[in-house]
Amino acid sequence: MTSIKHVGVVGAGQMGRGITEVCARAGLHVTLCDVTEDRARAGLTGVADALLKAEKHGAIGPEDRAHALAGISVTADLSRLSGADLVIEAAVEDERAKTELFQQLDKVVTNPSAVLASNTSSIPIARLAAVTGRPQAVVGLHFFNPVPAMPLVEVIPSMHTSRATEQRVRAFAAETLGKKTIVTQDRAGFVVNSLLIPYLLAAVRMVGSGTATAEDIDTAMTAGCAHPMGPLRLADLIGLDTVAAIGEALYEEYREQLYAPPPLLRRMVESGLLGRKSGQGFFNYQAA
Repeated sequence: MTSIKHVGVVGAGQMGRGITEVCARAGLHVTLCDVTEDRARAGLTGVADALLKAEKHGAIGPEDRAHALAGISVTADLSRLSGADLVIEAAVEDERAKTELFQQLDKVVTNPSAVLASNTSSIPIARLAAVTGRPQAVVGLHFFNPVPAMPLVEVIPSMHTSRATEQRVRAFAAETLGKKTIVTQDRAGFVVNSLLIPYLLAAVRMVGSGTATAEDIDTAMTAGCAHPMGPLRLADLIGLDTVAAIGEALYEEYREQLYAPPPLLRRMVESGLLGRKSGQGFFNYQAA
């Protein structure tokens, strides 16, 4: 298997920054791409801040931090990813946006051995692979937030993904990045979100029906079930828009009501109350 040395990351948001950080810390050359140069540079600033925090906490040394930063370049030009060995899409959780991006990547990534991967939380990989001329080289590579701290990566081959592609990305995640990997069938939500999202939506329904406050629901699960974080703070961390989008994708796939985003969640998203990233969700983060 050809080794992976140059990784392209498309999307400089929270997940893209985390993926960029772990790849750079592993000694890889990373090209971080977003729709504008300013957004890509903002992503690099976020990675730099995270690396500095890791150094202060003793997780990495100053030389490691400097080496990781030196290995990252930023761009708004997708063609800069032409020679990448692996491109990881970490764009907004929207099927149309992702399929359009995969169409573009299929044209600009000219490395014949390149793998095109998606960090999607819920969209079937087959739909993304179908818009390319290389479905055998398309795979799901689902990281979890925060990427540097969370050990799991879901590897999702579609029906067309070659065994060699699957083995290559699994070895990359496990051996190069030091992650724990699982392989899951290409079904919306995969393993983690198929289990997690109904739980989060049930907590939202409890708030909407007045069963208990968000604070009390979270306390019930942390103090009563030993969960490290309550479902509503977790939803805020993920992003309420992302939770709603995953719920929609799961509902479209399975048509089961437990996956349908409840009205309260829809209204919060429509009102821009998205959780931590907007400063307000089920909890207030303005002063955090």
